[in-house]
Amino acid sequence: MAKKVLVVLGHPALDSLCAGLAEAYASGARQAGADVRVLALGELRFDPVLAAGFRAEQSLEPDLKRAQAEILWAEHLVWVYPVWWGAMPALLKGFIDRVLLPGFAFRYRKGSTAWDRLLAGRSAELLVTMDSPPWYYRWVTRMPGHVQMKRAILDFCGVGPVRVHSMGPVLGASEVRKTDWLAQARRLGERQGVPSCERWWLLPAAWCR
Repeated sequence: MAKKVLVVLGHPALDSLCAGLAEAYASGARQAGADVRVLALGELRFDPVLAAGFRAEQSLEPDLKRAQAEILWAEHLVWVYPVWWGAMPALLKGFIDRVLLPGFAFRYRKGSTAWDRLLAGRSAELLVTMDSPPWYYRWVTRMPGHVQMKRAILDFCGVGPVRVHSMGPVLGASEVRKTDWLAQARRLGERQGVPSCERWWLLPAAWCR
């Protein structure tokens, strides 16, 4: 059975390097036999501000209802976005605030500080571009955006494992370097067409079901 992959483009611009990476990943995954859907947040119509926090219900726009359905459909979530000021763009953060709601992504247990992770059973990948060298982002600024997305958001909702691919520095990068990143994204997508046990252990497909 084809793996269900949802690619979420978190860059507002549809002509960005991130958009190219999302397209390359989706193309590679489709070529390898995966069932792929793409959500480009720049095309969606919604208010990114969770006006009352979790104190009051805020009606979901049709595009956000569709986004929730796509997330529930997917087995593998691919988030493609840039690092701006150390973390994700406001559009992506607003999307997460509005979509990953209590009762959908997680649920607190009555009378307890524990919670249920409602999106368990899904894996994820982050394709993240940045103007800083990845080593600087890792060792100097301590990867605030990666920690936020991987641990504070996805792990909290039960999504895992989460693999992170940092691409940078984009500032001043040559066209050859950008082409290499696009090729890398396509190769990552191609991995989604082969069950992991077949890929790593070369077992027959029937053994992986």
